[in-house]
Amino acid sequence: MKIRENSTVLKKELLDDYKEGDFFLATPSQTLLGKGSFLTVPSDKENRNQMKSLAERVATVLKTAKEQGHANPMVTGAVPFDYRKDAQLIVPANIWSSVPMQDKCTDQPTKTKKPIYEIKSVPEPSQYMAGVERGLTHIKSGHLDKIVLSRSLHLTSSETVNINRLLQNLACHNKNGYTFAVDLPQSETKIVDSLISKTLIGASPELLVSRTGLEVVANPLAGSRPRSDDPIEDKRRASELLSSTKDLHEHAVVVHAVAEALRPFFKKIDVPERPIVIHTETMWHLSTEVTGELEDPATSSLELAIALHPTPAVCGSPSDLARVAIQEIEPFDRGFFTGMVGWCNAEGDGEWIVTIRCAEVEKQTLRLFAGAGVVAESKPEEELAETSAKFQTMLRAMGIDAKSLN
Repeated sequence: MKIRENSTVLKKELLDDYKEGDFFLATPSQTLLGKGSFLTVPSDKENRNQMKSLAERVATVLKTAKEQGHANPMVTGAVPFDYRKDAQLIVPANIWSSVPMQDKCTDQPTKTKKPIYEIKSVPEPSQYMAGVERGLTHIKSGHLDKIVLSRSLHLTSSETVNINRLLQNLACHNKNGYTFAVDLPQSETKIVDSLISKTLIGASPELLVSRTGLEVVANPLAGSRPRSDDPIEDKRRASELLSSTKDLHEHAVVVHAVAEALRPFFKKIDVPERPIVIHTETMWHLSTEVTGELEDPATSSLELAIALHPTPAVCGSPSDLARVAIQEIEPFDRGFFTGMVGWCNAEGDGEWIVTIRCAEVEKQTLRLFAGAGVVAESKPEEELAETSAKFQTMLRAMGIDAKSLN
């Protein structure tokens, strides 16, 4: 296993080294690039609740990798929203790491004409708003406190999607977030024995959980506003978000759920009383950083992530009931959207990111996703506008100006 962790290594170098099929994750603390596959974490077809056995299977694979001569094994990859479906996790043959540095990073120039995209909304905007109304009915009946409803954009390009350029653009515009690319299970084509690669790519603002030694950090985000190009209006939106009763309630539901899920693992825990506002290039978010000290050093970052997944920020509350309602309302399978992306090493340290602001890319097609949290005070047209704003992270990286997209 090759690891580069000296001050001369730039994140930009790892970005340039990325090839389709690799694992890439850039965080505020480090950048990882994994190549090749030493071992794959197997699925557990006989276990209906795969999430309960996932951490155990990962621990077994890491132990096996060490026994087979891997010096510093690390599991990397993605876990889907639906815990009953297979995760995509491997031990890379080689992994490189760089410390955070102020790289000079700019959009990749397009030497040829920009591709033309055919865009289809699934569901259509009116159908999405009708779905929000159905979610509000569940809330008003007392079955749910919150439900997160999403929609997707299906884009067909006139050319093969340049994943390297897309990843570089995402990394350049989301330096304080989490930019990722994960190789997904390949799709069969009509041609016998022919497979098409698929890549999960995105730039998430949200850390699900990280573990370094006994120190654990979770950073739930819930409640948001689109950014404005006008500095005065942009500041007003941030202030309005921080005082919004609706958004503060939505955020409190998520923070409470995160704290309660982590509390059994902790010797001590710190939960701030009020959130702060943070921003990406396209959105303002309410943010609370929950920190704690582990009781048992054997508890891995993946075990903590599994205990949290899915949080009310991407599912709803109560989560089991919200998940059922989501499957009834949303006309598509989320796949890895609102799942988690990250890594875990043999010592249990690791980082897991909430898989939002993302797309699945397959040759000339992309499937983008965006969701919005629905609570009692929500309005369908506002939730639609929020999803449109969240699409901007991916659309801007693709060079698509779609501010009026609905």
